[in-house]
Amino acid sequence: MKDTVKRLLAKGGPFVGLILVIALFAIPAQTREFFLTYHNFKIIFTQTVIVAVGALGMTMIIVSGGIDLSVGSCVALTSVVGAQLIQRGWGPLPVLMVVVAAGGLIGLLNGAAIAGLRMTPFIITLGTLGVARGTAKWLADDQTVNYASSPINGWMTTVDPFSRALPAGVWVMLVLAVLTALLLRNTIFGRHVFALGSNEAAARLCGVPTKRVKVLIYAVAGCYFGLAGLFQLSRLRQGDPTVAVGLELDIIASVIIGGASLSGGVGTILGSMIGALIMAVLRNGSQQMGWPTYFQEIIIGLVIIVAVFLDRLRQGRQT
Repeated sequence: MKDTVKRLLAKGGPFVGLILVIALFAIPAQTREFFLTYHNFKIIFTQTVIVAVGALGMTMIIVSGGIDLSVGSCVALTSVVGAQLIQRGWGPLPVLMVVVAAGGLIGLLNGAAIAGLRMTPFIITLGTLGVARGTAKWLADDQTVNYASSPINGWMTTVDPFSRALPAGVWVMLVLAVLTALLLRNTIFGRHVFALGSNEAAARLCGVPTKRVKVLIYAVAGCYFGLAGLFQLSRLRQGDPTVAVGLELDIIASVIIGGASLSGGVGTILGSMIGALIMAVLRNGSQQMGWPTYFQEIIIGLVIIVAVFLDRLRQGRQT
């Protein structure tokens, strides 16, 4: 009976957290009138997209026992690449393909270095963080990359108060979340990801090509990060090499809040999506309450600490 309750709490914890956060901002009279409206939740869903798409890739990495600190820099670099391609007259589909491929290339290099050099993901991706950020500033000549217009600009639009339709980016996020969940739960690759995070040595003895799986995980995750960069470009309507500083912390926090373990072997796509939504609700509600930015950062930092503490507590009970 106790084990059943623990499993239910582990799976339902992110939902409970989301309900509590929504209630936190729905009760005060200062935010009640606007916070629970459809238009505000449309804004929240749109604000969730970039973190949530990044969290899809980060979930695979963390479940496999790794980490990637270069996400924010990857998003900045790919947004600059996308803006420069639009400047040259490229259409939305070619830009999408190149930007996603650029993110995948960064992930491929990360995975190859981690698997081939047998170095810790923390060190490799910390180095990539600086390399990607510097490359973005070099390509952009250390300034924003502006362009006239592009259909891509409409992928993250929320300015029309009369439209009830969700932006394209939200639908892409939802479709990718379903496909990624199926990939992790119903394919051999997904089972290898969980096996790698649970016990890499045992997985290797069972015939799992651990090096190849690591490279593939980081490459696929890089494609998600590249797509997040394109959504960042759509949101800002310019390529900015200084954008998304610290974005990796929000993404990692979303995955951990969603129930994934930093030790690897545990995590769900649904939990990560709920975690990303919690982060967006926190920021949205804090802004409506008029709380200063530093106070928002303190709250989110405390939420991350609590999430990691609960993960450690859960892991301790299991052992």
